[in-house]
Amino acid sequence: MKKDSIFPNLGIGIGLRIPHYETIFRDKPAIDWFEIISENFMVDGGKPIENLERILDSYTVVQHGVSLAIGSPDPLDFAYLKKLKALTKKTKTPWVSDHLCWGRLAGANFHDLLPLPYTKEVINYVAERARIVQDYLELPFALENLSSYVAYQSDEMPEWDFYSAVVEKANIYMMLDVNNIYVSSRNHGFDPLEYCRNIPLHRVLQIHLAGHKDHGDYILDTHDDHVCDAVWDLYAEVYPKTQGVSTLLEWDDNFVSLEETWAEALKAKTLQVDLETKRAVCKGEVHAQFA
Repeated sequence: MKKDSIFPNLGIGIGLRIPHYETIFRDKPAIDWFEIISENFMVDGGKPIENLERILDSYTVVQHGVSLAIGSPDPLDFAYLKKLKALTKKTKTPWVSDHLCWGRLAGANFHDLLPLPYTKEVINYVAERARIVQDYLELPFALENLSSYVAYQSDEMPEWDFYSAVVEKANIYMMLDVNNIYVSSRNHGFDPLEYCRNIPLHRVLQIHLAGHKDHGDYILDTHDDHVCDAVWDLYAEVYPKTQGVSTLLEWDDNFVSLEETWAEALKAKTLQVDLETKRAVCKGEVHAQFA
C-alpha cells in the first residue's frame, strides 16, 4: 500500500492551546487542522470535552501524547491505552504519536521525556512495545525524536540509527521533529543533515516545527518563540523527501496571538510553494533541453 493512501497530507496545523480558544470559537479561522495533547482530553466529560467537541465540529484533530514513556522498564499501562483508544474514537484522529523516551520507574513518574541508551537491547525492547501499542490502538502509531542534552556511555550507535531501527523493527512510523534534530545536533556536535540522510523518510507521517532558546554553548527546546532560520533550512531539505506530509507548529509557552501563531505556521506553506515552484522550473528546463 502506498504511503499517501494511508496518510493524508492535512496541510499546516498548530497545537490547540487554551489561550487561543476564545479567538477560535469566535472567528473560526481557516486553519487546516489542530494537534491536541491526548492526555488533556482523556477524561469522561466536563469543559475539556465540551471544548474538544466544539473544535471537532469545524476542524480535523490529530492526537499527540506526552506520557506513554514507551521505553520505561515498567509494563505497558493498558488502563492508559484504553482511555487513549477511546479518545481516538471521538476525535477520528488519522494517527497517534508519542515520544521515543522513558520517564517512569516502579513507583516513580518523572513527568519528563528522558532519552534512551542507543543499544541493540533497547531497540528490541522498545520495538516490541511499540508494535503492541500500534496493534492495540488499531491506528498508525508514530514515535517522535527528542531534543536531548545528555548521552550514555553505553551508546552503541548514533541517534539516527537507533531511531531508524526502532521504527523499522516495530513497523511503525516517525513523528519527525526538525527543531529537535537541530537542537540535539548543536548540543551533541553532529551534522543535522547526516541525521536526515540516514533515516527512513518514507516512514515520516508528520513533521513538527518549533522555536527554541539558544544559549550559545547549548540550546533548550522551549517551544516559546519563532522558528529560527537554521530550522527552516533543515525543513526545506527534509520536507520534499517525505513526498509531502502534514506539518505542525508547536508553540507552548510565552504565547502570542492566534493570528501571529498561524502566520508563523504559514511560513511552512510559503516554503512548500517555493520548493514546488523551483522543482517545476527545473523540470521544465530539463524538458526544454531534450525538446
